Amino acid sequence: MAAVPDPIGVDAGRADAQGYAGDWARAVRRLGFVPLSAAETERLLLVHTIRLAQAVRAEPFTARPAEEVGRALVEAHLTEPQALNWTLHALGVDFPRRVLGAGDQPADLADRIAAVQGGLAAGFASALRDRTFSQQERIARSAWQARDEVEQALRDSEARFRAVFTGAAIGIGIAGVDGRIIDVNQAFADMLGYSIEELRETNVAALFHADDAAGMWELYQELIDGKHDAARVEKRYHRKDGTVVWTDLAVSLIRKDGRPRFTVALVEDITQRYELQQRLRFQALHDPLTGLPNRTLFFETLGRVLDSAGAGQRVGVCFLDLDGFKAINDSLGHDLGDRLLVMIGRRLAACVADHGHLVARMGGDEFVILVDGGDDIEDAVAVAEAALAAVAAPVHVGDHQLAVSASVGIVECPAVETTASELMKAADSTLYWAKAAGRGRWAVYDPERSARDIARSALVAGLPAALDRGEFVLHYQPIVSLLEGSMLAVEALVRWEHPELGLIGPDRFIGLAEETGLIVRLGEWVLRQACHDAEQWRREFPDAKLVVSVNLAARQADDPAIVDTVADALHTSGLPAELLQLELTESAVMGSAGEPLRSLHRLAALGVRLAVDDFGTGYSNLAYLRRLPIHSLKLAGPFVEGIRADGADVAADHRDERIVDALVRLAHALELWVTAEAVETGVQAERLRALRCDTGQGRYFGAPAPADAITARLRGGVAA
Repeated sequence: MAAVPDPIGVDAGRADAQGYAGDWARAVRRLGFVPLSAAETERLLLVHTIRLAQAVRAEPFTARPAEEVGRALVEAHLTEPQALNWTLHALGVDFPRRVLGAGDQPADLADRIAAVQGGLAAGFASALRDRTFSQQERIARSAWQARDEVEQALRDSEARFRAVFTGAAIGIGIAGVDGRIIDVNQAFADMLGYSIEELRETNVAALFHADDAAGMWELYQELIDGKHDAARVEKRYHRKDGTVVWTDLAVSLIRKDGRPRFTVALVEDITQRYELQQRLRFQALHDPLTGLPNRTLFFETLGRVLDSAGAGQRVGVCFLDLDGFKAINDSLGHDLGDRLLVMIGRRLAACVADHGHLVARMGGDEFVILVDGGDDIEDAVAVAEAALAAVAAPVHVGDHQLAVSASVGIVECPAVETTASELMKAADSTLYWAKAAGRGRWAVYDPERSARDIARSALVAGLPAALDRGEFVLHYQPIVSLLEGSMLAVEALVRWEHPELGLIGPDRFIGLAEETGLIVRLGEWVLRQACHDAEQWRREFPDAKLVVSVNLAARQADDPAIVDTVADALHTSGLPAELLQLELTESAVMGSAGEPLRSLHRLAALGVRLAVDDFGTGYSNLAYLRRLPIHSLKLAGPFVEGIRADGADVAADHRDERIVDALVRLAHALELWVTAEAVETGVQAERLRALRCDTGQGRYFGAPAPADAITARLRGGVAA
């Protein structure tokens, strides 16, 4: 780097200029990287200090030397923005007093200082731009040896950069503390459609937009009062032709002797960017297909309603889902399905437009209506019924006329008692209640039903861990010979010893296990435990030949590994196959075909007994049973319950007895053993014995009990 020459011919104020240059150099080095040594920096800035002093005193006055100083700062790589800010600030505050002195200051010193500040800033910005261009040119030259495609790409990049830079059009304006504009650059004038002369005769307050004038003037007043040194906002201006321009406005306060004197504004036209942001925000908050508010906007609106709700204010939600929409998509195509959703969205928006309720699309074929300001649940129900009516009207899409229905879940409550997530969770649950009740229905949220559903979900979640922790136990119910009264078999019934809820019956968790698929694991555990207990009884009471009957779920019967599982359970426990009976529901047996049917034959081949449980409630196809390897039928409880001596409906009593008689006769004709379930009284037992039913099961013969109770009963029978 070339040595910086010492100034020559400095006037008597050089001592002050030397001190000012020293402070300037220290500030520059403190605020950013400087490629010069401390001495070189101070010598360079002393030259610029004297040059600026000469420019202020010169007649006629011109700010051109200040522009050259700004360019020289960039050429010396003193480009830290904060250093420029310090320089402009010092020019307005310290420069006249320390460098010029009080002797021969021009009468218009303040205007000259402001012009010098503007000139230095303009020269600085111009030099930065030129340096950027120069760097681009050097990059282009360095890539000259690259391939043609790379060279073209670099030229395209340079052209794009030049276009973006030229189009940025940064405006600069200087105003006094009274708001009177002192000077602006051409970019500022072009941005607002005025000439520079017109703007010099204008107060900045006259340019403020009507919608933000009060707030902007307050911000400007705080700035010139010295409460802030800078402010940056996005605001609107009125152009001369009446149009609006959005700008990014950065205003800095210039002080002199500690007092505010000027404001410098940097203004960038961001109208296109602002409009793009507005479009992007609309797209982010609205469904692209229907144009309705989307999930995000709905939750934002609901959150504002809940946050601002006062005492007594209520809020409701109608969560709507189209019935059978997937079938429409699959049969008629997604394009027609999308058109249908657009029409449904318009109908929903129209049906609540008079009330101002928000309609949003949550996704897929789900819509939600926010009922804000209703008096009670009846208002939300009225909205739901209007929505269902709007959806149910015939829809013409292309060449198709479609009949569409929907289900609606309704939640309505005091706004201060809920949150957005709780409200939508309740609405989602209620929607599924409505769907479960059939098409075209609405349902109202019921806290008690929800609590039951939550408890049910908790049981579902706890099933796998409960099985791993060994929380399930078996109880056994005796199956007794109606002829002799002896216990021939026991049915294994699973119970859940829940750590919090106590002993839970199978009616509360077997269905859940079947839904989740855990029934296969649970059923295998029941099978193995029952075989183990039965083998213990066989060894202690070999003459009893007690059969253990285990229920087999439909999913277990369909499992290709069921035969191997049963065989392994028998082998592991040592229980003879003839002492194991597997019970299947009538529907599972009648629907057996293919591999499940082959599995039944293989199980029978092992020597295992097969029984049809709850016979008479399903297909009741005895001819089909004849072709299956079934050994026993268990009559469904309702037939046995109808056989009672003290019933008011004697005719019904006789009909049930005749049905049981017919079923027993037909079963015996097929050489099948018959067990009657739900035997509660001695009268029932006597009538069943008279009808030649083989065995009975029910509380009359003994309630389900742990294995120890069965052991005690066997011991009592042996002793007798």
